[in-house]
Amino acid sequence: MKRKLTASISTEGEWIVAQCLEVDVASQGSNEEEALANLREALELHFAEPTADIIPETRTIEVELGIA
Repeated sequence: MKRKLTASISTEGEWIVAQCLEVDVASQGSNEEEALANLREALELHFAEPTADIIPETRTIEVELGIA
């Protein structure tokens, strides 16, 4: 299945950063083509079905938010 997503391109120092606007995933490359290819790979991994061999344990934690 294919899905079209929007990528934002920006420059940070010597790197070109590609960030998906619909999903909180970003990647970088030395040029725009490489940044977009890396973002595509990162998104494919993000949407891949999990295949964990070891089932993780879950815990409930309590945190102080500091909100009055």
